[in-house]
Amino acid sequence: MTTDKKSLRAQPQASHYIGGAYVEGVAGTEIASIYPATQEVIARIHAATPEVFSKAIESAKSGFAIWRKTSPAERAEVLRKAAELMRAKNHELSVLETLDTGKPLQETLVADAASGAEALAYFAGIAATENGEHINLGGAFAFTKREPLGICLGIGAWNYPIQIASWKAAPALAAGNAMIFKPSEETVLSALKLAEILTEAGLPDGVFNVVQGDREAASLMVNHPEIDKVSLTGSVPTGRIIAQNASKSLKHLSLELGGKSPIIVFEDAHIENAVAACMNGNFYSSGQICSNGTRVFVHKSIKDKFLANLKARTSAILLGDPLNEETQMGPMISKMQFDKTMNYIAVGQEEGATLFHGGKRADVGVCPQGLYVEPTIFTEVKDDMRIAREEIFGPVMCVLDFEDEDDVIARANDTEFGLAAGVFTQNIQRAHRVIDQIEAGTCWINNYNLTPVEMPFGGYKQSGIGRENGHWALDQYSQVKSVYVEMGDVEAGW
Repeated sequence: MTTDKKSLRAQPQASHYIGGAYVEGVAGTEIASIYPATQEVIARIHAATPEVFSKAIESAKSGFAIWRKTSPAERAEVLRKAAELMRAKNHELSVLETLDTGKPLQETLVADAASGAEALAYFAGIAATENGEHINLGGAFAFTKREPLGICLGIGAWNYPIQIASWKAAPALAAGNAMIFKPSEETVLSALKLAEILTEAGLPDGVFNVVQGDREAASLMVNHPEIDKVSLTGSVPTGRIIAQNASKSLKHLSLELGGKSPIIVFEDAHIENAVAACMNGNFYSSGQICSNGTRVFVHKSIKDKFLANLKARTSAILLGDPLNEETQMGPMISKMQFDKTMNYIAVGQEEGATLFHGGKRADVGVCPQGLYVEPTIFTEVKDDMRIAREEIFGPVMCVLDFEDEDDVIARANDTEFGLAAGVFTQNIQRAHRVIDQIEAGTCWINNYNLTPVEMPFGGYKQSGIGRENGHWALDQYSQVKSVYVEMGDVEAGW
């Protein structure tokens, strides 16, 4: 590539990974990978041209022809080896993810490649369970079988690049599909490493390909007639566009989109646990998580105690160099996301909410160019304020109070989103009663934002279509064929 390698410390071998090898295409738009903590350009790649994407399609077709005939047990062995390799390379992959996203190494070591490896291992374990059924029809019978969809397009988000790539690749490959994965243009690096690992584990060439691209390239990919399924993780506006494009040829579709999720803390909650969970659900990854519980409803009787505990613990969060394992919170991913977050903080104050903590750009001496935002807490927030209705995707928590159970359920549901929700109470009957009435696809009782691979993840309403993880995801990367078998004679009606 025509770049100064001395200044590009994470430069990949080439922009794309197609047919089991790195492929370059310098005619595409240049995309720079910027380390958010220093604004240093760490890599430069190029978006896929139509010619490069056509090559990926042909490669995926060849790979699919082999992979679909591979037994589930053999597929499982490849995924299992890939999980082992990913775990062995966890530190290397975590450093790369930190450079690409700005997330602290303390976080990426446990939440990114490690989570991707869990997905690969889990779907290896259930690959052979995707079976049909026998249906007794008396003098005849029918059976069903699960077949792969074909070529699946995965479109990733920038907050969990290798985790999302793995969450999409693992069930798709376990079900016998080929996949073309397009990372976010903000985080272009780690999906290439996943492709390397899958090849090393024995995946046939062409079964998993990585092509880079911006919105224009993504549109080309989604509209391609030989793409059978699109799986997107992204924002609601992006999801609408993808759905419109995919609908033209009625492609299979999965959308994991945004949220404005509620956490309800009742008067009998264990306050320290609730505070810890609310901090995790607002400040982890600098608040850049789709399922974050950014509307925290706290019962009036414990509000003062809750806020005092919350402020003390939030004040102790250590912002710093993301590559230092002592650092607990890093910068925002980009200038655009930083500006968006700071604008919402200004809007919250203009609307009359009380800025209880934070609210400014953080001065981190070791990373003076970093786009850091102080962990921010608003109180006296009203339900109709923009900061309580719109997804900020930054470290901004809105605390609202309540007294009545039915009232807080109605307020929690008063949103176009329905991704996640949490309830904190020591009354297990109330916990289940409330969760049963919450309009959200992924819920927690007395914890928040834990996403084990065994549990389906996804939302209601405008937060998405379909689910990631669990056996459900395997179902969504396959289709049912029904076969009727006649064992007797055929009679005609005339």
